[in-house]
Amino acid sequence: MTTTDRNEPGRNKANGLTRRTALMAGPALGLAASGLVGRASAQDAGAANREAEADTERARMMTPGWSRFELGDARVTTVLDGLRPGEGPYPTFGMDQSQEAMGELMRANFLPETRFVNGFTPTLVELDDNLILFDTGFGEGGRENGFGKLEERMKAAGYGPEAVTIVVLTHFHGDHIMGLTRASGEPTFPNARYVAGQKEWDFWTSDEAKNGERAESAALVEQKVVPFRDKMTFLEDGDEVVSGITAMEAIGHTPGHMIFEVASGGERLMLTADTANHFVASLQKPEWHVRFDMDKDMAAETRKRVFDRIAEERLPFIGYHMPFPAVGYVEKLADGGYRFIPESYQFEVEKEA
Repeated sequence: MTTTDRNEPGRNKANGLTRRTALMAGPALGLAASGLVGRASAQDAGAANREAEADTERARMMTPGWSRFELGDARVTTVLDGLRPGEGPYPTFGMDQSQEAMGELMRANFLPETRFVNGFTPTLVELDDNLILFDTGFGEGGRENGFGKLEERMKAAGYGPEAVTIVVLTHFHGDHIMGLTRASGEPTFPNARYVAGQKEWDFWTSDEAKNGERAESAALVEQKVVPFRDKMTFLEDGDEVVSGITAMEAIGHTPGHMIFEVASGGERLMLTADTANHFVASLQKPEWHVRFDMDKDMAAETRKRVFDRIAEERLPFIGYHMPFPAVGYVEKLADGGYRFIPESYQFEVEKEA
């Protein structure tokens, strides 16, 4: 029987992992600096700041920090690195549409028309003798803004950073790489090796990236990712991180953006990273453009391809910016979009033979 641990606000809990206890141990940076919190005019700045602070405090009080379930012989833990309340989803999402079109979509889904909350969710997969971390959040540099909670919440879930054996980077936007190192420059995960897509590395270390409009993001890659070059394995489409975890190209959000299939004990799970970044705006309207998709048409094509498969095969998926705990399913709609269905108790019941 599979079981799920859900910690509640103000309460930490972690199960013993039996044979796995050796693993346990006591600004254009994509969505990391997306400007999702709108800028108020000078006369409204005080009120806007108070509203943002209230939103942030409500989000902190309401949201647990980690969630765990089992997938075959694997143990999967999602960790909320932080929440960002702000203005939107338009024009970050649906930038080729209008506020009126976005407002109509939000109303139809019982959501505010001009406010939303964006979450950031790294994932840990404990499989065989490895503890594999997918993406690293904001790190220490994000803590003054309420982010960078990965390490703290990993510990609450029973994992120290030294227990991580592999760090996988789905792509090199700031909210995925800033947690690689501490403010001192020391590695956050000292015993890990590192995995990333070859195309992603090639782009962000290129002269084109360093000298073009992406130069600031490329400089962050130089600071955070390049120092791990000698410990890094580069993947192509179809390569394995370890047995049971397969990389797949999902290009468009960035030139080398990758997603991953986790397979264990006859069960499968997709880690879709930033293929879709809003559970309504990106999924119900996969063709709508997103500001931080570098190739917007390719990103829309990739969304449809990836979520067509997830819907057809009825696979669970984890999306980095889905509502925490970031796990769910999608149903294909008649108009070509998808309805997000949050996971509830699917992993808590014994699977039929």
